[in-house]
Amino acid sequence: MKLKQLEKSGIEAIKSLREHKLKNGQPFMINSKTLPSDQCYMEYPDGSIALVALCRKTSDFKIIGQFSNEEETAIRKKYQLN
Repeated sequence: MKLKQLEKSGIEAIKSLREHKLKNGQPFMINSKTLPSDQCYMEYPDGSIALVALCRKTSDFKIIGQFSNEEETAIRKKYQLN
């Protein structure tokens, strides 16, 4: 029972952090086990989501893919970010 409560608290904390970052004009990184270790989704305050890869030389992210509105909605649904 405590594990379920801890998991729920963690999910709520991530959702709160996401909302705070987006509200303050910062992107939110969405990690996925289905992507290579150097890739993730980046959600931007304008509502767009991009597939990005870490550029190790500059320690910055490079956009390698964009998504349609429908794909962005599916990503949010998959990670319970609606």
